[in-house]
Amino acid sequence: MNNSDSSKALGQFLKSRRERLQPEKVGITDTSRRRTPGLRREEVAYMANISVTYYTWLEQGRDVKPSQEILQNIGTALQLDKDELMHLIDLSEIGSLRSQEDIDEDEEEDSTSLYAAVEQLNYPSFIINDSTEVLAWNRAAELIISDFNAWPKEERFMLNIIFSDEKIKEQMVNRDEFISYSVAVFRGVCGRHPEHPEYLERAEWLCEKYAAFKSLWEQHDVRQKRITCGIFQHPEVGLLEFQAHSLSIDGNPTLHWSIYTPYTMETEEKLLSLLA
Repeated sequence: MNNSDSSKALGQFLKSRRERLQPEKVGITDTSRRRTPGLRREEVAYMANISVTYYTWLEQGRDVKPSQEILQNIGTALQLDKDELMHLIDLSEIGSLRSQEDIDEDEEEDSTSLYAAVEQLNYPSFIINDSTEVLAWNRAAELIISDFNAWPKEERFMLNIIFSDEKIKEQMVNRDEFISYSVAVFRGVCGRHPEHPEYLERAEWLCEKYAAFKSLWEQHDVRQKRITCGIFQHPEVGLLEFQAHSLSIDGNPTLHWSIYTPYTMETEEKLLSLLA
C-alpha cells in the first residue's frame, strides 16, 4: 500500500467516527445550525489539542505522519474503544507492513503441514485468510459449523457462509452477535488494505447480496480478532457451547487458525459422541 492509500483510509475512518459521535456525548449543548451529523472538525481538534488545519489534513487524507501521542489524543476526543484505537494506529503505520506479494508467498509455503494438523483435531477447526476464504477444515467443523466441502470454492468464505448457510441459520444461537463481530473484523482488514482488489470486491459483492451486511458495513465499526463464543443447538445432541479462538500462524499474519474448544465438559462429551 502506498502512502496515499493509507492516508485516505485513515481519513475516512476519522470522518466516520467524528460523524458518529453526538455533541451531547462530549458535553456540547448548543447544537443549533449544524449542517452535518456528529461533531465539527474544530471541536475534535480542540479536544485533541491539535490545530484545526492539521486535523483537517488528516481527514482529507493528506500525507502527514501523526505521532502516537496525537493519535491517542484524537482517539480520546472521538471516544474510540480499544479496538478502534488499535485500528487507527494500524492505519497510520501501514507503510511499514510487509508487501502482499511476500504474504502470498508465505501462504503457499507454510500452509500444507498446517492443513494436515487441522484434520487431526477433535475440536471444530478451520483455517481462513484475511478475505475469510476457508482454506482447510476438519470433520468436527463440518458437523458443527458448516459442510464446507459442499460450497463451491468461489463462495467458500465465512462472510458468505454465515449469512446464507441454512445450518448456521437454524443452529447457531448467537449468529447475530457473531455476524456483527465478523463484519467489524473484516472492516478493519479492508481499512488496512484498501488497495487489495479481492477484499474490496468481496465487500462490494456482500453489500449487494445481503442488506444486513450492507447495514453493518456502513456503520464502519471495527474489531480486532479475539476470543469469542460459538453457541449451537444441535438437532441430535442439543446445546453445544464453545470458545472460538483465532490464532495467528507463524510467519504469515494473514492466515488465521480458528479452533472451537468446548466451554463445558458436557459439550466435549456430546462432541465426542458425534465424532464416534
